[in-house]
Amino acid sequence: MTDLPPTNDPNDRPAPGAVDPGGEPTPEKTGRPVGDEPGRPSEHIGRRSFDHWFGEKDRNGFIHRSWMRAQGFSDEVFDGRPVIGICNTWSELTPCNAHLRRLAESVKRGVWQAGGFPLEFPVMSLGETMLRPTAMLFRNLLSMDVEESLRGNPIDGAVLLTGCDKTTPGSIMGAASVDLPTLVVTGGPMLNGKFRGCDIGSGTAVWRFTQDRNAGRMSEADYAAAESGMSRSNGHCMTMGTASTMACMAEALGLQLTGSAAIPAVDSRRYSIAQQAGQRIVQMVHEDLKPSDILTRDAFANAVRANAAIGGSTNAVIHLLAIAGRVGVDLTLDDMDEWARGVPWLVDLQPSGKYLMEDFYYAGGLPAVLREILPLLKADAVTVTGKTIGENVANAERTDWSGQEGEPAHPVIRPVGNPLGSGAGTAVLKGNLAPDGAVVKQSAASERLLQHRGRALVFSSIEEYDKAVDDPDLDVDEDTVLVLQNAGPRGYPGMPEVGNMTIPRKLAEQGVEDMVRISDARMSGTAYGTVVLHVAPEAAVGGPLALVRTGDWIELDVPARRLHLDVSDEELAKRRADWQPTVAPTDRGWARLYVEHVTQANQGCDLDFLIGRTGSAVARQSH
Repeated sequence: MTDLPPTNDPNDRPAPGAVDPGGEPTPEKTGRPVGDEPGRPSEHIGRRSFDHWFGEKDRNGFIHRSWMRAQGFSDEVFDGRPVIGICNTWSELTPCNAHLRRLAESVKRGVWQAGGFPLEFPVMSLGETMLRPTAMLFRNLLSMDVEESLRGNPIDGAVLLTGCDKTTPGSIMGAASVDLPTLVVTGGPMLNGKFRGCDIGSGTAVWRFTQDRNAGRMSEADYAAAESGMSRSNGHCMTMGTASTMACMAEALGLQLTGSAAIPAVDSRRYSIAQQAGQRIVQMVHEDLKPSDILTRDAFANAVRANAAIGGSTNAVIHLLAIAGRVGVDLTLDDMDEWARGVPWLVDLQPSGKYLMEDFYYAGGLPAVLREILPLLKADAVTVTGKTIGENVANAERTDWSGQEGEPAHPVIRPVGNPLGSGAGTAVLKGNLAPDGAVVKQSAASERLLQHRGRALVFSSIEEYDKAVDDPDLDVDEDTVLVLQNAGPRGYPGMPEVGNMTIPRKLAEQGVEDMVRISDARMSGTAYGTVVLHVAPEAAVGGPLALVRTGDWIELDVPARRLHLDVSDEELAKRRADWQPTVAPTDRGWARLYVEHVTQANQGCDLDFLIGRTGSAVARQSH
């Protein structure tokens, strides 16, 4: 055996039957003619799982096969068939993903049916509802887990089982860095929440009910009753929050089977399409159809436009930037703003609209939306189906949905000629307060506040704000601009979902439901309001946000894409001279590595040393 790591370049493969000093399988090593086994074609020549693990006859091959036999696998699984890694983010600490082990069984059935060898393995699971200080802190760690697990094991193709917010982008980022054939299977949304005969949505109802309780419009008993009725089944948020948005983004990018993003988690069709995914990934390995073939600049343009049409989460901006960075696609905030302009807002879903993901699925799901906006899409972008996105949605149907018998049909998905609005996607703002950009979700904002000038009320931490929010003497009115500092990727760390600061109690009691809020934080995709987020550079690294003082005038002009701090350059220079950086909150472990290497929001908040694609080259032998 050579000391050099083996290559996966098919151009470097020896002719069948040749003795290869680099460690490739040969008749001399395996004891059988490579590529000529009964019933097996020669196409598995170059299959990494066979060439470097299960096809070797020497000591290492003995070890690899023998230990796998301990699980009861028979001889034929080592014959060169595609090994499919089922990368599972299941965890009971991630309620959104608690059903993924069952979903994995459906994928396995499909893999076996197509002649593959499925092997399930766990990776870090990120529960948005439980994990502190924020799941976003660990998205890049999950991506590393996925990347190294795929590269270091005998895997030829991967199925990513995801659901909760960060599990989908984190898993995609890791798989994209390895660039083996990959297909995403999301877990699906919960059934609609129910309270007092009405549908209520994950997150969105929480923000609204909490505000109503604080204002005295909702009793504690009703608040508790709503809690028990909101989450009624397995699955992720059934609003168009980040989980639902990223499921749609995976489909719009071409990484998920057509029509699968919106199927409810407990619908039998969710398990049926997972089985189809298992079948398809085996064919993708035979076709050598990889993420780098799918995740093109055109694919990202399609995803950005789809996000605008569905009224998707602002968090998609950060995740799409990070995924693009992994595959070497040049994607900027300016690109995303340009692509989203003028796209009709078609999906009437909470938090921006009325309905929920279950209704969205019955109305036609994402394929119906994509067909409506097909003239705006790059229709020839390739997808995991092996067909283009235009071919995938050519026959999609939009159905007006009625939730109750006898009720008139409601257009959950509007026709393109009758949208809810135009250009209501995520807008990118720039100015002296956000030189590198900030974002606002137009469909979730109040129209009257899209152009606004007000005095700043500044808080250096979310804890400081939480202590002040109930103070009846707080110096605030409905025109005040609430400013939160030090909640960005380095400052918190991890950029938590605290940007949609609760309306101060004194104003809530007066009936105020929205205010302009500005921060370097994120907000939940289930949240709403005129909330400016992702201000870059963040306060913790000395961005202009760190220099804002209470009483400063701030101008927001969303149509003009402008965010301006009305303070002179000379005064800002004086403040900068007095500014002191915040101290890192930890000196050890992952948090330290993250703070030292995380990029800013306009670059996707990835770690600087993870940007780019490393590939699937097999490492040196372990024994």
